[in-house]
Amino acid sequence: MKRTFGITISFAALAVAQSAAAQEADQTAANSGAAQVQDVIVTAQKRSERLQDVPIAVTAITAETIQNRRTLDLVDLSNQAPGLQIKSDDNGANPRIFIRGVGVNDFNPATNSAVGIYADGVYVASPLAQRLAFFDLQQVEVLRGPQGTLYGRNTTGGAINVTGKLPGNEPEADLSAEYGRFNSVNVQGGASVPLIADKLSVRIAGLYQRDDGYTLNRLTGHYGNNTNRWALRGTVHFTPTANVTDNLVVSTGRSTGGSIWAYNRPLLTEPYQSDSFCAPALYGTDQCMTFMGYTNPSKNLYQGDYSFEGKDRVNLLTVSNTLTIDLGAASIVSVTGYQHASRNDQEETDASPIPTITASYIARQNTFSQELRLQSNGHTPLRYVIGAYYAHDYLNNNSAYNVLPLLASDDPAADAAQGIGIFGWPLTQKVDSYAAFGQLDYDVTDKLTLTGGLRYSADRKDFHYVSEAANGLVPIFTYDGAKTFNSFTGKVGVQYRLTPSANIYASYNRGAKSGGFFSGQTGNIADIGPYKDETVNAYEVGAKTDWLNHTLRANISAFYYDYKNLQVYTTVEDGLITRQLFTNASAARIYGGELELQMTPTRGLTVSLNGAYLNATYRDFKSAGNDYSGNTLPSAPKVSVQGAVDWQHETPLGTLVANTSLSFRSKVFFDTSNDARLTDQARAFVDARLGIRVARDRLEIGVWGKNVFNETNISDMTPIPTLGFDVFSVGPPRTYGLYLKARY
Repeated sequence: MKRTFGITISFAALAVAQSAAAQEADQTAANSGAAQVQDVIVTAQKRSERLQDVPIAVTAITAETIQNRRTLDLVDLSNQAPGLQIKSDDNGANPRIFIRGVGVNDFNPATNSAVGIYADGVYVASPLAQRLAFFDLQQVEVLRGPQGTLYGRNTTGGAINVTGKLPGNEPEADLSAEYGRFNSVNVQGGASVPLIADKLSVRIAGLYQRDDGYTLNRLTGHYGNNTNRWALRGTVHFTPTANVTDNLVVSTGRSTGGSIWAYNRPLLTEPYQSDSFCAPALYGTDQCMTFMGYTNPSKNLYQGDYSFEGKDRVNLLTVSNTLTIDLGAASIVSVTGYQHASRNDQEETDASPIPTITASYIARQNTFSQELRLQSNGHTPLRYVIGAYYAHDYLNNNSAYNVLPLLASDDPAADAAQGIGIFGWPLTQKVDSYAAFGQLDYDVTDKLTLTGGLRYSADRKDFHYVSEAANGLVPIFTYDGAKTFNSFTGKVGVQYRLTPSANIYASYNRGAKSGGFFSGQTGNIADIGPYKDETVNAYEVGAKTDWLNHTLRANISAFYYDYKNLQVYTTVEDGLITRQLFTNASAARIYGGELELQMTPTRGLTVSLNGAYLNATYRDFKSAGNDYSGNTLPSAPKVSVQGAVDWQHETPLGTLVANTSLSFRSKVFFDTSNDARLTDQARAFVDARLGIRVARDRLEIGVWGKNVFNETNISDMTPIPTLGFDVFSVGPPRTYGLYLKARY
């Protein structure tokens, strides 16, 4: 830890030295003809500011980068910002997002992420709606660290702002199409039309994606893990007067792909001996089997024997409206949002030809939200944001597991007592959220700025849960509970501008994540909760600098988190089933450092590099008789690195364009136990694109490749040792194809 903060202090000292030699260096760079690193405008503090002026660790991913990296999905953002890891076991829902090791592995619908997702300014409450279709975007901002003041509860890890393109005052259109391996098709485009000059314009954008899938069912010859997705977005930009602006965004879409086809790794010895597990060296041989006698001698993670081929369907409808009234010295901003999400997922959980566990995940969720802010305009010595927030959320879930159907008898009650049969957990949850917040920034001098902020949040949760078996014929228990979860969060910060091109900052943030009720399957009423609020005291220092006439940008940060009651999803063995638990770890500690570099050594060439070091451990965590204290948090690699090179060169035929990117993460644990069996080795992935632009750069054709070196892409491991197997969720292997882009 001392070393990490020492690096930051040393870096700040270098920034001071930069001031003495700034003029000479700037002139040298100017004479070289090098292009400058682009300035980026962000809204991380609810107002438009230069990225380099914001005393927050934030990464801005531009529309051009989104396209060049083929970021088609929220999951594709993984590793594009320091310390950002995103995974999903589902076709169109429930992403698990981790920033600096902070996140939640739980896939159940009532569990809030520790990373808040905001789409066009509206908080996306439902995990069913968070796996957004990434198309026609203007920018994505990844805010690292607790954002409890301006963004509220459920942002102890950070926040991700997703902003769509707005129509302008000139007609324009763009279209991209690509075809690739597994018969993949991706078509997206948009068009803007001004209807009333300087007052009213509209934009319509759409997306269509499909592929055959990349996992082979050896029993049928069919492929699964396929994608079939469409989405539409309409945006109206209205400026009836010079001081009034209104942006209305309506989007809808459907993802109807194959439910995840996992890989089954048998664990028991063959022939079967009670509590006798295979040695790891024998995994993927016919010497290992499941509880039901299935052996899988193949180590190919992209093949399996599936008793049925499930489907996963997610429907989304979102509406947002942002009204801004400019009063001169200040503006009133109203952000209204509505979201509807529904899901029907029929999943073969066991990934074997012998029916062992199948799942039916059925849920729908509706959310209405309203935020009202009064905020200062311009860069005055005193800047402020004051606001209030309200949201109403309704969730209905009707999911079920079918466990060991081949062993079912004529007595459902006896079966249920042994953990055999259909286990359902219909539930409803109503949440009313209230918040009031404010943040002040005061320039003590032209170099020194002090920041202070405070937020009060209250979540009233009403929860109704039924645990049942045999399609309701065998009641297990009914739970009704209600509780209001209150929290104060806030921020104190200081920023000092060393030079026009360098500043340092330090901050303390208090973050909180609302407590709640467990929404997964259980036969034990004590598992429902309620579990407690998660709180974090976060300390951060950093520096943001530009060098050599803005041809080199270097940002660095170091942080220390002290967590209390960290919310944790884990599993325990209970009879013939592996029981899910959602509970609190008494204490956890996270610290680390991050570096972001961007260079333009010559015109047409941009090189970027980001890296993160992370130490994330439970300090005090005992659950269900297990002691996890000292273990590393899941999905928290010690080292992660992402680098990219973007190049373009003009030729008589057109402009050649190319980019390649590398992402690396060190070893990760997928379970709180840190069992070696549930660990993945260090992995590196390479993507690339090569194309040519013609017709005054209005037309581009080329080739692309993702995971070029065909690295195995394990996104998750789920242990089910009571039934003698683990299941692996695996992302796509090497993919490649052709693309065409056109714009008007």
